[in-house]
Amino acid sequence: MPLRELAYARSGDKGDVVNIGVMAKDDKAYALLKQHLTSDRLKEHFAGIVKGDIVRYEMDNLNSLEFVMQNALGGGATRTLMMDQTGKAYGPNVLRLVLDIKD
Repeated sequence: MPLRELAYARSGDKGDVVNIGVMAKDDKAYALLKQHLTSDRLKEHFAGIVKGDIVRYEMDNLNSLEFVMQNALGGGATRTLMMDQTGKAYGPNVLRLVLDIKD
C-alpha cells in the first residue's frame, strides 16, 4: 500500500540533518504507520542518500511520526552540491514508499 494513501508528509533541514513529519489521515492509518513505517524501512528507502542514523519519534496526540535523519544533505545547505539543499523533497519522496500492508 502506498504511504500516500495513509498519510501526509512535510520535511526540512537543520544543517546536515533532515526531519520528516508523517501525519496519518486517521486513527486506523496511524496504527498501521506505527507498525509498518520503521526507521529501518526509511533507511532502506533512502539508501545511498542518508548516510547516518534515522531515529523515529512517536507523537500519539497528533497521530504523527517524526523521523530525524543524520548526514542526509551532504554537509548541509551551504556545503552541498545536492539538488535538494534544504531537505524539502524528502517529504514527497517518502510518500512514494510502498508498505507491505494487506488491504
